[in-house]
Amino acid sequence: MVESYQFLGVWVNALTIEDLNELVRQSVQRGERWLIANHNMNSLRLFHKDAKMRDFYARSEYIHVDGMPLIWLGRLLGYPLRREHRVTYADWIDPLMADAAAENWRVFYLGSKPGVADRGARILQQRYPGLEITTADGYFDARRDSEDNQVLLEKINAFQPQVLMVGMGMPRQEHWVLDNMDSIRVNAILTAGAAIDYVAGAVPTPPRWAGKVGLEWLFRLVSEPGRLWRRYLVEPWFVLWLFIVELWHRRRKTD
Repeated sequence: MVESYQFLGVWVNALTIEDLNELVRQSVQRGERWLIANHNMNSLRLFHKDAKMRDFYARSEYIHVDGMPLIWLGRLLGYPLRREHRVTYADWIDPLMADAAAENWRVFYLGSKPGVADRGARILQQRYPGLEITTADGYFDARRDSEDNQVLLEKINAFQPQVLMVGMGMPRQEHWVLDNMDSIRVNAILTAGAAIDYVAGAVPTPPRWAGKVGLEWLFRLVSEPGRLWRRYLVEPWFVLWLFIVELWHRRRKTD
């Protein structure tokens, strides 16, 4: 049974990498379409400010935690979250691709700049012989009825993937999935951020020890300050406010 916890206004599931691979396996075996999302500090802010993001998460079968700060905040609120419940794609993509190769799952990766995803896919195929993976870059007209989008949907469905990874950054990837998931014939839909950018070397991969101790954000900030300064230096104050409000409400209930 997958444990679920609600705090800071959102639901999350306590899932490890092994749990997530098993969920993908179950979606394939049952022939069902499951949306597996994730929450981090950035998504919390977007969730509370963007109605479309709330609709996206409402349609998700499972939501894993991508960020040690959420693990810490959940534990401070009394939930039995553990370090291994923090799953980022920098850690998950290799175990996922290993299982995909072993289980003969076809993988479609949508996202990244032109050429980057292709380079990452070739690297993954070298690591995991037999892996069936194809890609499309994220530079297209993402409006649901655009010609670009219709061509993309046809390409995805023609490939007949079991796993669709969408890595176009928040909230664009979530908006695209919400708009198009009913038109996609696939089992597991994963919103994957910069997963294949790390593999391709287009974005520096943070040291894995940094993620385990909650300092991955600092590495990413130093690597991409122009793009990420607001996310890591401004947006966390919104999450802190959510945490303070939740503590206040809980205290009122116990008084």
